[in-house]
Amino acid sequence: MTRGHTASPPTGEPAALLVDRVSWQIGGVRIVDDVTLQVAAGEFLALIGPNGAGKTSLFNLVSGLTRPTSGRVVLGGADVTRAKPHQRARRGLGRTFQTSAVFGSLSVAENVALALHARRGSAARPWGRRADREVTADAGRILAEVGLDSRAGQTAASLAHGDKRKLEIALVLAGSPRLLLLDEPMAGVSAEDVPGLAAVIKGLTAGGDRSVLMVEHHMDVVLELADRVAVLHHGALLACDTPAVVMADAGVQEAYLGEPL
Repeated sequence: MTRGHTASPPTGEPAALLVDRVSWQIGGVRIVDDVTLQVAAGEFLALIGPNGAGKTSLFNLVSGLTRPTSGRVVLGGADVTRAKPHQRARRGLGRTFQTSAVFGSLSVAENVALALHARRGSAARPWGRRADREVTADAGRILAEVGLDSRAGQTAASLAHGDKRKLEIALVLAGSPRLLLLDEPMAGVSAEDVPGLAAVIKGLTAGGDRSVLMVEHHMDVVLELADRVAVLHHGALLACDTPAVVMADAGVQEAYLGEPL
């Protein structure tokens, strides 16, 4: 069981992400407190903790929406502590958010095609170009990966919430990320749609060329998907280990104050 501020990936795996002694405070209050955390290439790391533990704040620090008070963020070996979100995206970082963000009036395929054009710098004229054939093929490949290829022609607004979550992942995949930050992907998803969405998320690291850092309260999903689980409590890293070890730890259970694990 790893305790304190250090949590390293399995020996020999290069770090896709290093959060190195990162703190963030507002006034005299530390929201994130001296956290060091690594995600190895191809690893699936889940980040859990009680409400207010600092999970989304840590995501904001990793993605560049917030700059740390101290410490550094290293992405694929490059120090990106002062880099803006779009600069981190170019270095292979992709993120989803707790609330859905798709273009409801566009079709599923058009949503992904627009994201691909934006990635390639052609968003100003997204339609009617010779490159459309390549974009169409890439969009089809991405939609197949997330299980939405049969719904390519539907408007995004007509999708069930679980399928909208899959589409959000597809939009992130359009940026060819090496590290995906998934912020509560199961939030608002119906129980019957959870297994299908979990299967899509599990497949994200199947090739070994992508890593995932996921915040999630759905503990069955965490136990099924994660290689390791990191626990935040009052902004500090309380534990980081395999799911079975973390869930059996008395300190982790006490931190949740009786919340079901």
